[in-house]
Amino acid sequence: MTILRTTIFRIVPLVCLFTLDVLPAGRTAGAAEPVRSSLKQPNIVLIVADDLGYRELGCFGQEKIRTPHLDRLAARGMKLTQHYAGNAVCAPSRCVLMTGQHPGTAWIRNNSEAQPEGQKPIPASEYTMAEMLAKRGYVTGAFGKWGLGGPGTEGDPIHQGFDRFFGYNCQRHAHSFYPSYLWSDLERVPLQNDPPVPGHAKLRSGADPADPASYLEFQGQDYAPDHIRREALTFLDENKANPFFLFFPSTLPHVALHVPQQELEPYLKLGWEETPFTAARGGYTPHFTPKAAYAAMISRLDADVGALLEKLDQLGLTENTLIVFSSDNGTTHLDREVDAEFFASVGELRGLKGSLYEGGVRVPTIVSMPGLVPAGTESGYISGFEDWMPTFADLTGGWDETAEPVDGISLMPTLRGESQQEREYLYREFPGYGGQVSLREGDWKLVRQKLGKGGKAVELYNIAEDPSESQDVAKDNPERVAAMVKRITEIRRPSDLFPLQQFDR
Repeated sequence: MTILRTTIFRIVPLVCLFTLDVLPAGRTAGAAEPVRSSLKQPNIVLIVADDLGYRELGCFGQEKIRTPHLDRLAARGMKLTQHYAGNAVCAPSRCVLMTGQHPGTAWIRNNSEAQPEGQKPIPASEYTMAEMLAKRGYVTGAFGKWGLGGPGTEGDPIHQGFDRFFGYNCQRHAHSFYPSYLWSDLERVPLQNDPPVPGHAKLRSGADPADPASYLEFQGQDYAPDHIRREALTFLDENKANPFFLFFPSTLPHVALHVPQQELEPYLKLGWEETPFTAARGGYTPHFTPKAAYAAMISRLDADVGALLEKLDQLGLTENTLIVFSSDNGTTHLDREVDAEFFASVGELRGLKGSLYEGGVRVPTIVSMPGLVPAGTESGYISGFEDWMPTFADLTGGWDETAEPVDGISLMPTLRGESQQEREYLYREFPGYGGQVSLREGDWKLVRQKLGKGGKAVELYNIAEDPSESQDVAKDNPERVAAMVKRITEIRRPSDLFPLQQFDR
């Protein structure tokens, strides 16, 4: 099926000379000269998986799921082993990414649906990385899941700096990989799913949960990721002569467990012991072989990344393109659908999606750009989603000091393989799932939970010595705890939209 598109043309410079001979943020006089100079303005490809766990890629230790393309990307670039998503669930994490604000100052701090479709929107006054890059002459496109403002609102991606958008605007709509429509800019385009497969369903009354035929109604015909991938590749073809920013917020591997049969088959042959997911007690769409389906969805994500890498190679753009891959939070906590223990999805880390423990927010992150990022390297520098906006600003000519200041820092020294001054802190707050905050200062991490239920307990962990956060040493370090608690009150600002109990109420 061919999807009708609305093409938006922008006047951009065909040749933008870019030099790193000037000192970018984080450089000091006398430092080694940068590798790249006098080249065309670099392209940026930012890929964000949906609910991908820290250990779910081969290059991050996964043993059961095949991810050859991402493993190859890591081999030619750098792994960031202490990189943190913006938050513990989708929308607030993406807000941090798009605006460079940490969760204590960001506009969106929790998931919040808006009717008839979409999530609570970020306002026009927010300055996004897409607006920043458009201002610098970049063509900007987003392909996948948005979640920061419904169609026609101020938060719609077309109103937040993107020239082109294709995919799901609404997070709940994205629970189905076989929907009836997707969005192309500001227009709905139909998909050939008759009927569409719901993201939330149950087996029919009387259906035998042990019979594979009972699950056939949940197999659609027109797989949305096929269209999203195709439109992203078209964007690269159409803008190969211009500097571009391609944002690819994939819906994979977020449940529901929807994946084409031919992509499922390789994992069915492995003979894993399976317990069918029937959704009898709620959840997403039933699946007869949930382990195989989840693994296949991650491999499909890997294949999409591979298609983007191949297209960049074909167009001769790889050498001049910064590629960043990450995830919006950790593996889902829905253990009847996704067996995180079987896959060792977060490895030694504690917590899953919805938690500010490491497994909920520390995510697998890869950065690659030949000649800039040293190949086959890794960095344990503490970093987060708020850092990508200033990093992209640094890469493309420096941060505009007249704009809204960001909370993040440029990671360019780290990406070049240079030493970088340790950040003061990395802060996370999440009013959902009971109300939580965390503060990372060097190797120390403070955690508070159950704030909405009056919880007063303060936990402290040394992440370097105890990455699994199993040894609470708060009682042994009262002065450090007091100083970190005080800092939290100083670095955040109250939110009327997403109040954090014990702080804003």
